[in-house]
Amino acid sequence: MVRNVEKFQKRMRAIPLRVRLEVIKQLEKEADKVVKLMRAMAPKDTGAGAESIGWTWGDAPKGAITVGKVADNEYDRIAIKIYAGGGDQFYMKFQEFGTKRQKKNSLKSQEFGTVDMPANPFFFPVWRAEKRRVKANLRSAVRRGIKKAQTKG
Repeated sequence: MVRNVEKFQKRMRAIPLRVRLEVIKQLEKEADKVVKLMRAMAPKDTGAGAESIGWTWGDAPKGAITVGKVADNEYDRIAIKIYAGGGDQFYMKFQEFGTKRQKKNSLKSQEFGTVDMPANPFFFPVWRAEKRRVKANLRSAVRRGIKKAQTKG
């Protein structure tokens, strides 16, 4: 007969909850860091645009630009949305990408601006610079959650 099966099963059932709690804490920390950097890089005429940069567990404000898209309720995901603009600060996407109609899918003109209004990118460059660090820290959070579940079982 196998000993301590119940104890082992209890530890294994605790892993998803511990991992979820660690990832949630780490996501909030990472989102705060990324938002702080984006606000530092954003153009500041009045400061309202920079203050419109934030993160949420729910939907971003209408008209805001966001980092990536995650399907809602797919596999019970834990997801935040980092956003800029929306509401009265709808113009933040023009700051990021510039103005003037371009060829469809012209990423070069979006990133570097146009004749009418030069781009002043602050949103996606920060995300591109931070993405690798954020992913590494989230992997560490998963490992921490598993270790805590195994030790505190």
